[in-house]
Parts: sequence; structure tokens; C-alpha cells
Amino acid sequence: MERAPTEDTASGRKTMGHGTNFISTAHLSRGRISLKRGNLFGHTPAKRRILQTPRMQENADARIGFLLRKQLTLYSVTPLYRFSYDRLQEYSRQLCFVIAAEKQKGLAIHVEGDLKLKVKFSSLSVLKTSEKGQAGVLIQVTAENAGPKVVWIGCFCCTCGDDILETVMEDFTCFPLFLVNGAESLSAIIGTWLQQTFDCSFSLLTISPLNLAWMAAMWTGYKIEHHKRAMELTFSVPGTSQPLDISYAIHAEDAKALWDSIHTTQQEVRQEQVNLFMDGLCYHFYRHFKIYLSATRLVKVSTSVACVHSDGKIKILHSAYLMEILALMTELAISQIL
Repeated sequence: MERAPTEDTASGRKTMGHGTNFISTAHLSRGRISLKRGNLFGHTPAKRRILQTPRMQENADARIGFLLRKQLTLYSVTPLYRFSYDRLQEYSRQLCFVIAAEKQKGLAIHVEGDLKLKVKFSSLSVLKTSEKGQAGVLIQVTAENAGPKVVWIGCFCCTCGDDILETVMEDFTCFPLFLVNGAESLSAIIGTWLQQTFDCSFSLLTISPLNLAWMAAMWTGYKIEHHKRAMELTFSVPGTSQPLDISYAIHAEDAKALWDSIHTTQQEVRQEQVNLFMDGLCYHFYRHFKIYLSATRLVKVSTSVACVHSDGKIKILHSAYLMEILALMTELAISQIL
């Protein structure tokens, strides 16, 4: 069940629900940020364009491997105030000092052993999708006396968000999407520092059943030559005393054949096509089990491309479609902060 933010009356801070430890200390003191609402991604609510993103370079996997096959938590982020790519080394030193100070206070960081932690901010040009696009930013925390071993990662990106970049006020940098993997205790420290330093605010990017249905349809349509896996849909049954989920698996080839028979447009995916796809799957399930899935809530989608949950967790499984996945998540993150 979704939890509303709760207020810490002693400090006046709000802590977000869903288990996240990011604390919204920012008050956007620079005034209201001007972001133009509208057709940012060239689609209406009834359709989405099929994005033509550049193919990853052959050596790109080494640079984006940190995003693959790990459970990532998704956040939407308001624009960062006075962020600069030229100051990444300075940010690395500042955050390293903050983490070290918190450890000295006795705060449990929840990493193995008494490890010396190092922070590195770096630019990710591989996430740019156009010349005027914006490079991503990777934050890595490594345990230097353990390999080194990466114990926490965070990644800012604005993949295919060129239109929104033109609407942001001067002195602000727009990274609508932030992906995190690592200990929640580190997330709390880093999230607080980011919000205080850049006067921004984080919120967990929850995903509606409607957008999960879009992902099920669109990702089923992607061509995967190897490592195919069944598409699995998880539905939550409402009104039960204990949590009850229904898991529904469909062979990848069968799901794609159904989608190909419905998706006849070349450059876009339409809402009615997504509806027909889901209706077909639900009708097939009813024929066999006499259960109406329309009375349940779609909470998770797993495909050969990625697995995503409504609570804002995603695992990206295939690098070939990384940019398309990040572009869609960026779109959802933007819609949440507008």
C-alpha cells in the first residue's frame, strides 16, 4: 500500500514513504522553477512515438555495465541549482568528507567491515542521445581496501529529454531521473547532501498499472535474439486480509506474436493497441482459470528486456535497449515533477 510522506515535527523535514531514505531538505528557495507543460516527447496521452535512439557503441557495455542486471530504485528529481560538470572532482571530495564525518559519529553505513570509502563523480557522455543532449552523471562509492569494491552507485540522466532542457531557467540543470543501487544508509546520507547542495528534491518514481501495461507491450515488441525469457505479469488482488498476488507467465514468442498481430503502426504505439494486447492476455487467462484479471491491479512486468515493479524498482537485463528504457523512465520522471 502506498504511504504518504510523513513529517518529522522536530526538524520540519519530510521523509518519503516506500522505504526510501532520501530526505527532502530542499525548499526550492530560488523560487518556482519554470517548466513548460506540454508535448515534450512528441506524443499525446493516447500514443507514444517509437524512439529512434542511437545504437550503443561496441565498447559501451563497459561504461554502462553498472546499470545492467542490478536492482535499481528510480527517483524523479527537480532541477539542480548551480550544478557544474567542471566541479565533479570538488563534489567527490565534499561528499567523501560528509560520509567520513557521518561514520565518525557512529552512524551505521551498512557496508562489510571497517572499510575506507571513496566517492567519485564522473560524466557519462554515453547517455547522450543528441549533440544538444546532456551527459549523465555517475556517482560511485567504493571501498578502497576491499578490491576496490563498488558499494553504492547513483546515476543522474536526462535521456531523450532535449525538449525539457530548453525550458529550464538559467542556473538550473535538469536531471529528471536518478537511479540508485546500494545500502539505504548510504542513500540517506548522499540524498540529503545532494538535496542540500543543489536545492533539489527527490521523490520515489512509482509506476502506474497503465504505464506498466505500456512497458509490457512495448518491450514485448523489441527483437531479442538470445537469452529470451517468458514474459511474466504480476497482479495484486485487492480486498484481501493478506497480500495476494497472481503471477501469469507467457512464452516470449507467443506474447510477441500477439503483439505483432495488433501493432500495425510503424512509428508509434497507440493506447488502443496496448489495451487490445492486455485484453487478449487477460481473456486467455480467464478461459483457462475463470479469473477476471480486470478486477486486479498490475504491479510488475518482467520481460527479456527488463523487469519493473510499481514501487519504483527496475532491473535492466539487455543493453541493446537501455536508451529506450531510460528515455521512457525519464519521461515518467518529468511528468511527476511537472
